[in-house]
Amino acid sequence: MPMPLRQSLRVGSYLMRQKLAGNKKFPLLVELEPLFACNLKCAGCGKIQQPHTILKQRMPVEQAIGAVEESGAPMVSIAGGEPLMHPQIDVIVSELIKRKKFVFLCTNALLLPKKLDKFKPAPYFSWVVHIDGLRERHDESVCKDGVFDEAVAAIKLAKSRGFKVNTNTTVFNTDTPQTVIDVLTYLNDDLGIDEMQISPAYAYEKAPDQEHFLGVEETRELFRKAFADGRRKKWRLNHTPLFLDFLEGKTDFGCTAWGIPSYSLLGWQKPCYLMNDGYVKTYKELIETTDWDSYGRGKDPRCANCMAHCGYEPSAVLATMSSLRETIRAARGNLSPLAGLAAAKAQNAGPFAPRRRDPRSLPASSPLPDSLKSRCAQTPQPGKRSPSRGNPAGSVQHAFR
Repeated sequence: MPMPLRQSLRVGSYLMRQKLAGNKKFPLLVELEPLFACNLKCAGCGKIQQPHTILKQRMPVEQAIGAVEESGAPMVSIAGGEPLMHPQIDVIVSELIKRKKFVFLCTNALLLPKKLDKFKPAPYFSWVVHIDGLRERHDESVCKDGVFDEAVAAIKLAKSRGFKVNTNTTVFNTDTPQTVIDVLTYLNDDLGIDEMQISPAYAYEKAPDQEHFLGVEETRELFRKAFADGRRKKWRLNHTPLFLDFLEGKTDFGCTAWGIPSYSLLGWQKPCYLMNDGYVKTYKELIETTDWDSYGRGKDPRCANCMAHCGYEPSAVLATMSSLRETIRAARGNLSPLAGLAAAKAQNAGPFAPRRRDPRSLPASSPLPDSLKSRCAQTPQPGKRSPSRGNPAGSVQHAFR
């Protein structure tokens, strides 16, 4: 759906300045990880493999703000770990908003009701709640019963307080076109989520579950079927049309890993938050010392099956900006979701709430494969990153509007 004029103008002008200045590499969004600790231990997570001494650390506010300002990026996705476990997360968000950065706070939502009063609705702020499927599939993904219902309740609470709430959904090879359709339709029509991101899971090297990541052809077939019959245009997907084409295999791109750099307690991560080839202290050093041309499908075997939005949505945005035809297409692409949202507003006193169904009355989820049911048994005890990351790379789509 179209972004508020303020964000469209700010991000669009930022990209135009980069182009006019002749800058070849620049950040569209910074992935900020102010801590590694998490309150979930998810089978598909391989980001957080840190000793307890590091899991106990929390990034100082000044360090977090300094990294974002050094990069110059107009948008920030705060992930982790679970960001709401950081005692000064509200201060970090407030300071970034003061600097007119667009902030996306990613969370699994378990702590959201307890922490909500620390935040205020603002044009520069959005929650991003990770939802990996309807109740049974999501709870199995995060290896804990009841998380789906708590997340749904937290989303409703945040929206009732006037906050913008987005979601991020990660897709594995245990998903089918129908499970994707089910969760996106529920988020779009029943919960009235403002914008939804979706991305194939990346095969983290140290993830406890190594059996359920999608290959490229599997990804393309899954999304071709899920997006069929006009569903893609009905959902409020926070992606460029070109990125959605990419997921369906209608077009292809190289990876733009530098478009969404990652900064954590350990420094700037090379080359992206999905892969770890070391850390550097400054953003300048990250850009100048990383061999960006050595990454991507066909170049590095670790990238062979990656179609994650953190690397390819920036590619789609840049391709859109260079084409008048694609720019016009992108501007028109979300008119159907916007109409649906307007109808929802007209039918309900609360914002963005087309059909309020208790999640307990949802249709039964598609049966879980036996292989999926056993995923959590493999999860080791040290704190693992929950899929709350929800990197809203799709947010860069608004740059060309």
